[in-house]
Amino acid sequence: MDELKVSTEKLDKALARLETVLDGLLDKAGNPSIAAREVELLNLDRAKLAEELDEALARERQLQALADEASDALGTAIQEVRSALVDKEEAPEEDQNSVES
Repeated sequence: MDELKVSTEKLDKALARLETVLDGLLDKAGNPSIAAREVELLNLDRAKLAEELDEALARERQLQALADEASDALGTAIQEVRSALVDKEEAPEEDQNSVES
């Protein structure tokens, strides 16, 4: 029986040391369930940010298309105004020439 008691005490001491070492390792590593939850939240945030980025890029493309369209329309309007000004400048000369003849 003494051998059994000595062996049991050795086992108890070994288990206590193992628990101490494991507690230290878990403290260093952190709680696995908390770490897993943080990774899950990071993945959710990443997915949300990726979706928002895609939406922002799509909106940027829309705005760029509208800006290009507005620029084309403005260019056309400028050409029309210039053409009208040239026509107006030439018209009085023609009117004067027809009056003089």
